[in-house]
Amino acid sequence: MVKKKTSDFFDTLKTIVYAVVIALMVRTMGFEPFNIPSGSMIPTLLVGDYLFVSKFSYGYSKHSLPLSLPLISGRLWFSEPERGDVSVFKLPSDNKTDYIKRIIGLPGDKIQMKNGRLFINSIMIKRERTSDFIQMDDSGNLRRTARYFETLPNGKVHTILEEWGDKGPLDNTGVYEVPIAHYFAMGDNRDNSQDSRVRPQVGFIPKENLVGRAEVLFFSTNGGARIWEIWKWPIAMRFTRFFQKII
Repeated sequence: MVKKKTSDFFDTLKTIVYAVVIALMVRTMGFEPFNIPSGSMIPTLLVGDYLFVSKFSYGYSKHSLPLSLPLISGRLWFSEPERGDVSVFKLPSDNKTDYIKRIIGLPGDKIQMKNGRLFINSIMIKRERTSDFIQMDDSGNLRRTARYFETLPNGKVHTILEEWGDKGPLDNTGVYEVPIAHYFAMGDNRDNSQDSRVRPQVGFIPKENLVGRAEVLFFSTNGGARIWEIWKWPIAMRFTRFFQKII
């Protein structure tokens, strides 16, 4: 009887170990979940969104591994990000913090903001006004923010916000020339995003720092319910955002 109990214990332990190993492999090689804690990517991503990031999209670096273990030198099976990808990367200034922004500039590009307009390689990017983005602030008041469709040179269309019009602190910049093997990323909430326009805090993104491409939302909550407040869940959950593809 003692032998059987011992055998059952080790069988259970093996099952747990196998499950953990498989979960780590999926998280490292396949998809990793992330949540959005800030509003720098509004309206594409909202605070309280949960999403899956494909780790295989750009190949693998040490930042693909748990705790960024230095077991990979450079990048394996690298695939170039596309302009317009919503990407997760490790903040270059500390190589630890996860950031999520949109890839705007590729190696060799020249990026500049002039009076709120984005220029890539001296060409002003098309921007078209659309309906205001409406959201509720912390005081319960509705706020309206100017929203635009922006079309990148490869035809990728995404939405951006301009809360301060074209007179924000980062709406006029010098020219950023993207180095080889680096990328330039910006938040869709242009006046409320610390991104590659801000140096040295962010700056250019080395390709080794890319973690993966944001693919799909799987859950979203407005933060109005604690985990034990089950009766509030139906109101707090943003059901219309579940399983939306990120573009």
